[in-house]
Amino acid sequence: RLMDGTPPALPEPAPRGLRARFLAWRDRMIARPAFQDWAAGFPLTRGIARRRALELFDLTAGFVYSQVLHAVVELEIPERLAQSPQTTDQIAAATGLAPEPAERLMAAAASLGLVAQDGAHWRLGQLGAALLGAPGVAEMIRHHALLYRDLSDPVALLRGETAPELARYWGYVGGVRTNALQPGETAPYTRLMAATQAMVSAEVLASYNFRRHRHHLDIGGGDGTFLRAVGAKARHLRLTLFDLPAVAAEAETRFADEGLADRASARGGDFFADPLPEGADLVSLVRVIYDHDDEAALRLLARARGVVAPGGRLLLAEPMAETPGAPRVGDAYFGFYIMAMTHGRPRSAARLSAMLTEAGFHNIRTHRTRRPFLTGLLSAEPVRQGGS
Repeated sequence: RLMDGTPPALPEPAPRGLRARFLAWRDRMIARPAFQDWAAGFPLTRGIARRRALELFDLTAGFVYSQVLHAVVELEIPERLAQSPQTTDQIAAATGLAPEPAERLMAAAASLGLVAQDGAHWRLGQLGAALLGAPGVAEMIRHHALLYRDLSDPVALLRGETAPELARYWGYVGGVRTNALQPGETAPYTRLMAATQAMVSAEVLASYNFRRHRHHLDIGGGDGTFLRAVGAKARHLRLTLFDLPAVAAEAETRFADEGLADRASARGGDFFADPLPEGADLVSLVRVIYDHDDEAALRLLARARGVVAPGGRLLLAEPMAETPGAPRVGDAYFGFYIMAMTHGRPRSAARLSAMLTEAGFHNIRTHRTRRPFLTGLLSAEPVRQGGS
C-alpha cells in the first residue's frame, strides 16, 4: 500500500517492439560508468559524450547561471554598458561592488554572452543587447526571486507541503476574493503583466488579422496593454476590457491617457460570476486559461462562448506545453511556475483544442507565431445554437 493507505495502481504494461527494446538497451548502456568512460575516449562517440556531459552539467549549474543573470539585471549592467564600454573599476564604483567581485561578475556574465571584453573594457554582449531590447524580460528576471524561493525545496512543493509566495502574489488565484481585491493588491502583478504583455502582443498582432472584426472584448485584460496595442493597429475597432474592478479602473485611466476613451472602455467584475459584456465579434483570452484548473478553465471558455457575437471568433493566446522546438519552456518552466501558483497548468495546443470543443467551439485553427515559446495562438468559432 501507498503512504496514504490506498492500494497502488497496477503498472502500465511496458512498451514492446524492436524500437522499445533497442531504446531500453541503449539507456542501460549509457547508465553504466564504464560505458561512459569508453564513449568519452572513442573517436566516433567522443563528441556526443562531451555534449551530453556538458548538457547535464548545464542543468546542474542552471541556478547559478540564473543568479548571474539576476545580478546583472539588478545592477543595471546592460544599461551602463549601453552608454559606453567601462572598465572593471568603473563598474565597481557605479554598482557599489569591490573590484574583485565586480571582475568575477563580469567574467561570469561574459561566459553567458551577456557582456564581452575588449582589452581593459567591458561592452555589451549579444544577449545583453537583446535583454535591453526586451524590457519585459528584465522585469520577469527581477520577479523570479519569488519563484526561486518557492522552488528552494522542489520536492516539498510537489508534495504540497509549502505555502508558495507566488500564490499570494497572484491574488486572484483560486477565485476566493477576486472582486474584493484592492488596488494595492492588484498593482504589483498588473505592472508585471503590462511589462511582459508587450512581447506577447507583438506575437499575436503579427499572427492574426484584427481588421476583419468590429468589436473586441478582452477578458482578463489587465491594464489594457494588449488592447491598446490592438487598437493602435486596428483603429476602427471598438475595444472593451473586462477584469477585476481594481484592475479595470486602471485600464480605464490608461485608455483615457492615450486618447482612446471614445472607443475603449473597461468593466470590472469576476469573470466566473458576473455578467460578461456582450456584442463583441472577437473575444480574447490572453494568458488567462493556463492560470486555472481544467474545471474552471472549461467554465470560463463556455462563458466566453456565450458572449461571442454571431459570426465572431474566440482568440486564445498563452504559452503551451509540448511546443515544437521549445518543450522545456512550456513543460518545465511554466509547468513549475504555475504549480507554485497552486492552480492551473500549461496545456498543449491539442489539449486546448479538445477543451474548446468541449466548451462548444468548432473550426479551431492554430496560428503560427514567430516565437512560439512566448505564446501559442488558437482561434475558434462558437457552435450555433441547434447547429454546427
